[in-house]
Amino acid sequence: MDSKEIGFLAENIAARYLEERGYEIIAKNYRKPWGEIDIIAKTGDTVVFVEVKANRQEFAGDFNPEVRVDYQKAQKIKRTAMLFLEHELGNMDTEWQIDIIAVTFDIPNKKAKIRHFKNI
Repeated sequence: MDSKEIGFLAENIAARYLEERGYEIIAKNYRKPWGEIDIIAKTGDTVVFVEVKANRQEFAGDFNPEVRVDYQKAQKIKRTAMLFLEHELGNMDTEWQIDIIAVTFDIPNKKAKIRHFKNI
């Protein structure tokens, strides 16, 4: 599997994970020129903007996928999230948060480990 396929698979696994926990998926791959949000979901009255990061286990070691969301990336997500709230929902007063879902694949055993970091 190449990195694009792994990313696509990780986003689908993350969306299913969220749905199984009662989240409603509002949008996937919301793109603007300066940033993208992988998954936009809703739980209760809160809109959740989710960044999905993935690794193959053999390359993970001490380098977990969630560490690739640095300050700059978080700021791009925040800017894109605020635009979504204003233009798509028309409500800047909505409760919202940014989450990271890290997916580490164990390809030989066909398993995935999911870690969900809420309200980063």
